Amino acid sequence: MMTIGIEPVEGGCVISPQGRLTVVSTPELRQAVAARIEAGDRLIVVDLSGTTFVDSSGLGALVSCLKSARQAGGDLRLVAPTEQVSMVLRLTNLDRILQPRASVEEALHD
Repeated sequence: MMTIGIEPVEGGCVISPQGRLTVVSTPELRQAVAARIEAGDRLIVVDLSGTTFVDSSGLGALVSCLKSARQAGGDLRLVAPTEQVSMVLRLTNLDRILQPRASVEEALHD
């Protein structure tokens, strides 16, 4: 089971999925990101420090959310992925596209 926290920040928000990002939970993440983009947030920071596992559906959702944010004139930035999530990002070379940052502060000021 996954829960999603949303914290507003200047110009955007921090979305914090907690738990496993899988085929079951990706619709919730996609909806949260879409709602924030629709609300006018231009910078979506996804804090993965509480995400313990990601499967191919989760990776697809992250890429889809990045595309949606950029099409709306904004950006999506990942921060603090756990070791398991970092390994999956590296193995799929998505770390080059999604470019995870070390902290929320770094993502906000990058």
